[in-house]
Amino acid sequence: MEEILAYLRDFNFVSVSVRVVLCMLIGGVLGIERGKQGRAAGMRTHILVCIGAALAAMIGMYTVKVLGMEGDALRVAAQVVSGIGFLGVGTILLKGRFQITGLTTAAGLWTVAAIGLCLGVGFYEGALVAFVCVLITVTVAHRLEYAINKRYRRFGIYVEIKSDEYVRRTIEFLSDTFSITDVQVTAPRSATSGNVGIEANVHNRDFKTTPELVSTALEAEEYVVFALESI
Repeated sequence: MEEILAYLRDFNFVSVSVRVVLCMLIGGVLGIERGKQGRAAGMRTHILVCIGAALAAMIGMYTVKVLGMEGDALRVAAQVVSGIGFLGVGTILLKGRFQITGLTTAAGLWTVAAIGLCLGVGFYEGALVAFVCVLITVTVAHRLEYAINKRYRRFGIYVEIKSDEYVRRTIEFLSDTFSITDVQVTAPRSATSGNVGIEANVHNRDFKTTPELVSTALEAEEYVVFALESI
């Protein structure tokens, strides 16, 4: 077994082929999961990122170990860590006040690139262990995360009042009734002179408080012009 590992860690046609094929398998499996979730970066993207990172690592090692050139064998590979960020940022989208999508996909691309670097330098053990952990994270851990987030769901609320003299009264009402946080006094969305807008976050820990319920309670107050969910 040790002889086989030593042979695969060496630079030869078989070891290079094994590293590239492993990149295809690992990147493909992780990419399929992202593709099933309808994410922008799917199987092909993950495969290409993993292979590209592995090749970046192998290029540096080849020039030093095989060609005998002087320099840092990992200089090319080091650029992958920062360079992959430009690709990952393209998958992140801000859809609303509490809706940011693509972060997991971006982190997945970064991790796949790191796995590719591991394979490129012949660190098979680290690549395979990381692959298993990442696969568990994206297929199992997200269910636990969803259950936790569902219990502590939060949303933004916007309320427009008739005058700034009701600001304190409105904030106290929201705080006492719905335990709000992150309060901001803003310009009125209706652009009506004299009106004042207030935005706040409502933490729905019991998963029973809804934006409609909060809006209805606020609009029952005489000084409230209207209230709605802030997105």
